[in-house]
Amino acid sequence: MCGIVGILGREPVAPSLIEALKRLEYRGYDSAGLATLEQGRLTRVRASGKLRNLEEKLAASPLSGTSGIGHTRWATHGRPNETNAHPHISDKLAVVHNGIIENFRELREELAAKGHVFATETDSEVVAHLVAEQIREGAGPAAAVARALTRLKGAFALAFLFDGEADLLIGARRGAPLAAGWGEGGVYLGSDALALAPFAHTIAYLEEGDHVVLTRERVTFHDAAGHEVERRRQPLQAGSFLVDKGNFRHFMAKEIHEQPEVVGRTLSHYLDLASGTVRLPFELSFDAKKLSRVTISACGTAFYAGLIARYWIERYARLAVEIDIASEFRYREAPLPNDGLTILVSQSGETADTLAALRYAKTHGQHILSIVNVETSTIARESDTVALTLAGPEIGVASTKAFTCQLAVFACLAVALGRARGVLSEAEEKALVAELAATPGLMADALAHEARIELVARDVARASSVLYLGRGPAYPLALEGALKLKELSYIHAEGYAAGELKHGPIALIDYAMPVIVLAPPDATLEKTVSNLQEVAARGGHLILIGSRAAREAAAADLAGFVELPDIASAFAVLVYAVPVQLLAYHAAVFMGKDVDQPRNLAKSVTVE
Repeated sequence: MCGIVGILGREPVAPSLIEALKRLEYRGYDSAGLATLEQGRLTRVRASGKLRNLEEKLAASPLSGTSGIGHTRWATHGRPNETNAHPHISDKLAVVHNGIIENFRELREELAAKGHVFATETDSEVVAHLVAEQIREGAGPAAAVARALTRLKGAFALAFLFDGEADLLIGARRGAPLAAGWGEGGVYLGSDALALAPFAHTIAYLEEGDHVVLTRERVTFHDAAGHEVERRRQPLQAGSFLVDKGNFRHFMAKEIHEQPEVVGRTLSHYLDLASGTVRLPFELSFDAKKLSRVTISACGTAFYAGLIARYWIERYARLAVEIDIASEFRYREAPLPNDGLTILVSQSGETADTLAALRYAKTHGQHILSIVNVETSTIARESDTVALTLAGPEIGVASTKAFTCQLAVFACLAVALGRARGVLSEAEEKALVAELAATPGLMADALAHEARIELVARDVARASSVLYLGRGPAYPLALEGALKLKELSYIHAEGYAAGELKHGPIALIDYAMPVIVLAPPDATLEKTVSNLQEVAARGGHLILIGSRAAREAAAADLAGFVELPDIASAFAVLVYAVPVQLLAYHAAVFMGKDVDQPRNLAKSVTVE
């Protein structure tokens, strides 16, 4: 969520800090700030709202220091205002923080009793005072940080800048990502490789519990026990992280339109089209025939990808699947079977709840497979097997191409497990691979209907509440459609299994509430059409997303219809995801919302 940058440079660092923070805007934030050493003294500038507000302040009062830290904040403790914005300063140091300090109240009371005065409502400020107290007791900066870290509970990434120490930067991580970087212009800290890409040619990720001491001449890593350790340095190619909107108005629009390409790229990584087989690019760490159950855990949109995958894995691999929202999973203390496989899904690979679920599953002897978009992420590094999505950087906060790439990987995995377990024949595998190979082209066909979808979206934008219906894999897609509309337009929306309509939600039906029906041509189409007719009989405001055959079968008055190809595919939801995303996007644009950075949301949720 929040973004961290630190630089020990040779030129004034404020412009570079701003540039790096701009590259982290996609994470979501509500305030920003930076601190530099001006003639050796800490100087801080902060602003609520967007980075342009911080830039205006810096234009009025430029900073020339060559050492600095910067931060974009997404509020967890305290209101999103300038007072609570980072960096936080004590009399000796400045700190920026991603995450949550769970024991901040008891630490605050302890430090207040020793004379420390707090200026904010945040949990983060206590870190600055805790380190300052250690310095007051005689410790040097590095030792003070190391001692303070032992007192902190929670998840965090931290960067420290010290008064009078122009050649010192210290970082630490526990449960939130942080990397050190080396470049021609200096040394760097960042919570995201994307932030460091314009400056660093090499990076090294801190492992769990690490802290790192940076000077311009040396970067020293220490593990959780305080021992000096080596961390693997790897090249960072700036060009691979360069992102822009191209000819699109928003990053989200660009990413929706990139889906045929990135889903095709992901599928090509997992399919051998010449032989018509799934060719996983990794060795499984388990015997598929001995698997007793699959457990999937994820958050938000990734959770809905897992819900869809449950249909595929159970159908094609004949494996029982249990799926949990990651934030609930470990607290249920769920019993996990011998020879069980746990699959974690996360775009960033840093989602705190999903990482906690991984560690719970690992302690219970599960095989661990992760589906992530970032190969160097914490979840990837702690997994037995990593299934990469090749979506590229996703800048829009609301996930689109990462979601469909997750589905592509799940589809390939379901087929591979089916073959490995002897459930699918060679002919069946070839048929399913052919359907998957056709998917990117069908997604491109769906994009061609954007103008029609935009008209339907304008109708939806006038509603105060919306209902999405679907059956089979289209049911989780209905949940995802409702989530997208809520995220982007702030319209209340709910997704339901269409068969549940008559068990309560049908009471809501009137013409003021759009009911969006997802009707792919599968075995449940006839029953979905029956549910649609139940809505029509009650004067409902019906919008159908389906084929011409579905439209004819509906035989009802429709307020809107988005026609899709008559897809005879088990994986039709990949194609149906496109109009679902475009509908939410265009409704929000029509309403004047910030679709790339919806209010209160963050891209990478690194707190529980």
